[in-house]
Amino acid sequence: MEVDALYDKKVKCPICSKEFITKKMRTSRIRIDRVDGDFMNYYKSENPTKYHVFVCPKCGYAAMESNFNNIRPFEKEIIKENVSSKWREREYSGVRTDEEAIQCYMLAFYCGQLLNLKKLDLGNIALKIAWLYRGKNEEEERRFIQNALELFEQAFYTENLSDTSMDEINIGYLIGELYRRLGNKKEAVLWFGKTVSNPLIKTNPRIEKMTREQWLLAKENENGE
Repeated sequence: MEVDALYDKKVKCPICSKEFITKKMRTSRIRIDRVDGDFMNYYKSENPTKYHVFVCPKCGYAAMESNFNNIRPFEKEIIKENVSSKWREREYSGVRTDEEAIQCYMLAFYCGQLLNLKKLDLGNIALKIAWLYRGKNEEEERRFIQNALELFEQAFYTENLSDTSMDEINIGYLIGELYRRLGNKKEAVLWFGKTVSNPLIKTNPRIEKMTREQWLLAKENENGE
């Protein structure tokens, strides 16, 4: 890893007001090698995904960077009661191993559940945990793919996706791909078909191409079984 690929970012915890340092990846140093069908990137450089979660070393509050400061007064008490009261101070401020990154995401997932985060946000955390397990622990990867899948389906049917990066085209494709990865070809074909027949698919040529490719792959596998 390049010495200057990571830099220190100073953060103030919204729960306990502790100021701490966390690592961030310089965008200019990110080198993507290839991408899996469920959007997991493989990097020639250090993996920036490992640093997307901020963890307060003093009180244990953890969240994705995008949500870290989005916390209301009554939610602070929930974290203090359920996390901080049991927390033993530890640091995640240095270069993170895969296992340390998983620990950070697990903690963010737990905090997110306590705070009733949107299903879409929880699904994204679960999916990233699955990515970190990929190639390391097949059983745990599948468990978190299943978690992400259930959360994404709930988000698809119950949440407003218009102001998110995961509109109904992206999430519909992703649900199909996660079903395919879990070996449920029937549901995969159903979701890919639903996505490709959505009129909005024409606004996203990249996802349309990926959906058609994975749809054909799932149908071939389904017919071959």
